[in-house]
Amino acid sequence: MNNCLVAVRRLSAGAVVVAGLLLAGCSTDGPAFTGVDITGASYATSFDLTDHTGQRRTLADFKGQVVVLFFGFAQCPDVCPTTMTELAQVKGELGSDGDKLQGLFVTVDPERDTPNIMREYMANFDPSFLALYADPGELEQVAKDFKTYFKKVDGPTATSYTMDHSAGSYIFDTKGAIRLYSRYGTPVESLTQDIKYLLAE
Repeated sequence: MNNCLVAVRRLSAGAVVVAGLLLAGCSTDGPAFTGVDITGASYATSFDLTDHTGQRRTLADFKGQVVVLFFGFAQCPDVCPTTMTELAQVKGELGSDGDKLQGLFVTVDPERDTPNIMREYMANFDPSFLALYADPGELEQVAKDFKTYFKKVDGPTATSYTMDHSAGSYIFDTKGAIRLYSRYGTPVESLTQDIKYLLAE
């Protein structure tokens, strides 16, 4: 239990103001995450998808690793490659613990993002990163489970469409529990520190 709370509980009922002052000067026991702490959330808790090698994947496959999962598509011009590049940089910043970070990329464009394309796409960032697939109906359910958004936006031709989608990443701890939501644009140093906190637990 937080020592500050113990101290406040020992105060008399007439010392409410003093208790408030004590709490104002106290810090919590947990780490100060940069990402949004969603520990215990009832969403984004699991997945069962096929990766670009044809292997079925669940969180259990990555026990002992911190998993960072992102929804995107290969023809994304900026957000997706930036996010994956930064995640690769985080892996480098972790040094010898880099192999304890698993990057996962759920494509919201399975029509164009074939396994061969995604294998090459992942290799641009880190060969250990995996692309995950779902058929259209399954993808809708996964997006709902993660409270994430994607929508096809028509282009001038049938194949020149683009995809609108949410730009944050979901971070799971080494036991496979959802812990953080990292907003797009979070500095590499901050994301690295959040992952270090999770690895140290």
